[in-house]
Amino acid sequence: MNKPKLVLFDIDGTLLNDRHAIPDSTKAAVRVLQESGIQTAIATGRSPSHFEWIREELNIDSYVSINGQYVVHKGRPIYENPISIELLRNFAAYAESTGHVTAYCGSGEIRVSTAAHPLIQAGFSSVNLPYPIVDPLYYEQDPVYQGNLFIPVAHQALYEAQFPELRFIRWHDEAVDFLPMGCSKAAGIPYLLAAAGVDASECAAFGDGLNDVEMLTFVGLGIAMGNGVREAKEAAKHVTASSSEDGIWAALHLLGIPQPTA
Repeated sequence: MNKPKLVLFDIDGTLLNDRHAIPDSTKAAVRVLQESGIQTAIATGRSPSHFEWIREELNIDSYVSINGQYVVHKGRPIYENPISIELLRNFAAYAESTGHVTAYCGSGEIRVSTAAHPLIQAGFSSVNLPYPIVDPLYYEQDPVYQGNLFIPVAHQALYEAQFPELRFIRWHDEAVDFLPMGCSKAAGIPYLLAAAGVDASECAAFGDGLNDVEMLTFVGLGIAMGNGVREAKEAAKHVTASSSEDGIWAALHLLGIPQPTA
């Protein structure tokens, strides 16, 4: 493609390497894009409070967060899609009846149903986040845009059958996100593009996970990380090196940017 007008970046496994840090080469690549007049934004499953430090370090103030459920352009929220309280009540009751634990993602924080649970600990530790505050009724007083359910693969079909109005996206061996059916990063991106004055064909995106698949096919140029899952690589037009091997820096030429000397 010609030089894109906007580039989207996933966080975990894309901007962050396997040590949960932003490589110097990635910082340099984002800076080169910005200095070339290309808009940069983040597209992530995380809640905004869990990547504030990344936004500050990379000088990025636009993002599609919580898998497309909460979108911000230049620091201003422009789209929100909370899950209905009634659906969350039904889901919480069912999860409790089956002995499974949950988390609820708001625009600024995450709350969990149970204290000191090993599956919750394992899930949040895998993305270098602390154990959230316990508040099993969080959804009763604050908008919830996405939930986490801590179950192995073998139990996922049970919930898919019980809640056909929800979509389940696995991000850990023992954890899935759940959000309204039809929602994804790709469903939230058009709101950001409209605010930025950019067409999808003029946009590029980097990602590595199952929740990046729709995004990688939606934009004009989807680039999967070398450490990505098979589905992300198949959805992308190109596959670059891993996030721990300067993958974003190595892909600058795909964006029409002559690669400077590092």
